[in-house]
Amino acid sequence: MLSELYIRNFAIIDELRVRLHPGFNVLTGETGAGKSIILDAVMLVLGGRADTTMVRAGCEEAYVEAVFLLDERLKTAVSPLLTAEGLESEDDYLLLGRELRVNGRNICRINGRAASLSLLRQIAEPLIDIHGQGEHLSLLKPRSHLPLLDSYAGLEAERQQLAQQVAQLQAIQRELHALRQNERALAQRMDMLRFQIEEIDAARLEPGEEETLREERTRLANAEQLTRLAAEVVGLLAGVDDDTPAVSDLLGQAERDLTQLSRLDPTQHERLERLQGLSYQLNELTGELQDYLDELEFNPERLDEVEERLELINNLKRKYGDDIPAILALRDKAEAELAQITNSEARIEALTAKQEQYLKRIGELAQVLSEKRKAAAQRLAAAVERELADLRMEGARFEVSFAYEPDANGVYVGQERLAFDQTGVDRVEFLISTNPGEPLKPMAKVASGGETARLMLALKTALAQVDETPTLIFDEIDQGIGGRVGDVVGRKLWELTAVGGHQVIVVTHLPQLAGYGDVHFQVRKQFVDGRTTTSLQVLDEYGRISELAAMLGTQGEHARGGAEAILRQATAVKQQARASTQRA
Repeated sequence: MLSELYIRNFAIIDELRVRLHPGFNVLTGETGAGKSIILDAVMLVLGGRADTTMVRAGCEEAYVEAVFLLDERLKTAVSPLLTAEGLESEDDYLLLGRELRVNGRNICRINGRAASLSLLRQIAEPLIDIHGQGEHLSLLKPRSHLPLLDSYAGLEAERQQLAQQVAQLQAIQRELHALRQNERALAQRMDMLRFQIEEIDAARLEPGEEETLREERTRLANAEQLTRLAAEVVGLLAGVDDDTPAVSDLLGQAERDLTQLSRLDPTQHERLERLQGLSYQLNELTGELQDYLDELEFNPERLDEVEERLELINNLKRKYGDDIPAILALRDKAEAELAQITNSEARIEALTAKQEQYLKRIGELAQVLSEKRKAAAQRLAAAVERELADLRMEGARFEVSFAYEPDANGVYVGQERLAFDQTGVDRVEFLISTNPGEPLKPMAKVASGGETARLMLALKTALAQVDETPTLIFDEIDQGIGGRVGDVVGRKLWELTAVGGHQVIVVTHLPQLAGYGDVHFQVRKQFVDGRTTTSLQVLDEYGRISELAAMLGTQGEHARGGAEAILRQATAVKQQARASTQRA
């Protein structure tokens, strides 16, 4: 609901702050006092057109701020939008602001941070309905009619079941589209995949092969130098001729001497064992080096083979991956994709059959849902027309229009194929005729502001339990009606708060209507320091009686008596309604 409204430097408003009641709020005052200006300010903060002429004369900017208290449903609706833009709030309040400058620039704010005008409008849309302003009146938008009708008829479960079936059908259709979108491209893709698989398979790659080949290439390329160095080492260790002592001979001589030493001094036995270990390791090392030397060969042909193999691997790496495991992984992926494409014809056939099954099933569900909607539409039309009759529009007719669009690819409904979406096949719109003999027209084309307001009230009353817009603002609703009907209108507006749980804000000139308000605001025009300004005052009981008496247009005790009678009548009706609700 709209919890608080702050306006500064807007038209003739210098500064105004008002805390609104969650129930029925009534605004009254003399013509020209500024009631409509307050509603213009609300329109501005909801994203309405910015007119620089509304900036108070002598000021550089105007500012309007609205604070909304969100229930769980509204929090669920707007929180994803706020979170996506980094505008979320930690409590249950939403702050919308709009700054309008004389240079034409205007700034939108959400929770104190700058935001785009489109986002402001998107966030504000579910918060308030303002009658007579198509931009903010959801009931004038045909897209809102079908959800309201379904809610009125209690068809949410059937609608959800249909939506689930449509979602599954759409998944099938997306896959079919992907398979059918370009047969030539698929054929080319198959050729490329086969080439990749054949090229990789022909290479017969093995994990770790590249490292082994690089090591072999190094040995082959340096065979002469490796042979020379290995021979020198073996010669030093094992001996080359009798003139040059070998390391093994010298180590053997040292071992013999240390053996004699340990016999004379047993404490040296441990060192003898260590020397003997070195001798064993040296002999083993010499043997390994000799084997390495024997295996070394200068083989230019084998070197060429290794170079060619490494070049082949490098070429495959440039095409398919950073190393052999990556190349083999790509090969497996290509094989899986090729299998999927190869089986696409069978898959297309299976999906096409499945698509037909869903089109028939959805058509059956949509037909049943449509019949239930039509039955509910008749009940809704009767309820709205009763409400309109109470509001002195006895000749008005209301109807829910159903339309269907043929579609060769649509769902099967009887002998037809119809376009559909997740709501079914129905294209629903509310139509109204406000005068006998006049044709039914879309609600948005109802010209009279007063008729539009009463139509909205009739609809809101009929849909009170299912309409989720929390705050309803009515202006000009008393246009063309008298006191007797004004009492009916006031009662119905109050019932929207007591029964439907809405917050209602009404600008009125009818005292009979104003008497039903839970809180009564008087809008006044004052002259302060030579300037005209608008102020707002919450009236107590004495103030209400005085204001209602003035609205009756008479003077003295008779007028006050009439005002008191209006308040007593409204209080009695409200108490009786509450008592009936408690008994129920």
